[in-house]
Amino acid sequence: MTYQFDFASLLPYWRDFAAGVWLTLQLSAVATVLGFIGGALCAIARADGPPWLKRVVGAYVEVIRNTPLLVQIFLVYFGIAVLGLRVDATTAAVLALVVNVVAYTCEIMRAGIESVHKAQVEAGECLGLNRRQIYWHVVLRPAIERVYPALVSQYVLLMLASSICSQISAEELTAVANRIQSDTFRSFETYIVVGLVYLALSFVVRWAFWGFGLLVFTRRRKLGTAL
Repeated sequence: MTYQFDFASLLPYWRDFAAGVWLTLQLSAVATVLGFIGGALCAIARADGPPWLKRVVGAYVEVIRNTPLLVQIFLVYFGIAVLGLRVDATTAAVLALVVNVVAYTCEIMRAGIESVHKAQVEAGECLGLNRRQIYWHVVLRPAIERVYPALVSQYVLLMLASSICSQISAEELTAVANRIQSDTFRSFETYIVVGLVYLALSFVVRWAFWGFGLLVFTRRRKLGTAL
């Protein structure tokens, strides 16, 4: 039996694919920004917070990292409904992705923070820097630069993992593909196209992060050299 490919039947749906790609990028961008901020704060809490806060953040990280993302999405989506709050699937998807990526970002950032030698912190104290200035200039910036490749990989994985949000009907790329294949009965062709699109998005996102890192960290080194 010879299978006849028919990609032409998918052409009328190119606007739907484009809308799915756009929502996927939006979900990923919002979750990345909020996840980085939350993860950095949690990393600071784990590295230099009071004992009770370290235990709370540590428990959160372990729970999130040892449970499936799909289960977390369901808990957020249906949990919000149980509380009597009405949010759309896209908002619930963003919240679930943020809850997930904060835990992973926390551990990556904590490794970066712990890689900063205590002598550098002591040097900052000798220069008269306050605690906030020391964390920003002496600890966080070098830490971010050291773990930046790991952060990039994590956020690319986040973009790919956003496909799971189709299970709560968030209209990202995979959800759009599910609808298109049910209309056209061309499942194989549909998911080949979707797979290629995700592959292209991965390269684009990595390139964007690479350019951002090159701009930020190269500029920082030049300023450091000038000073």
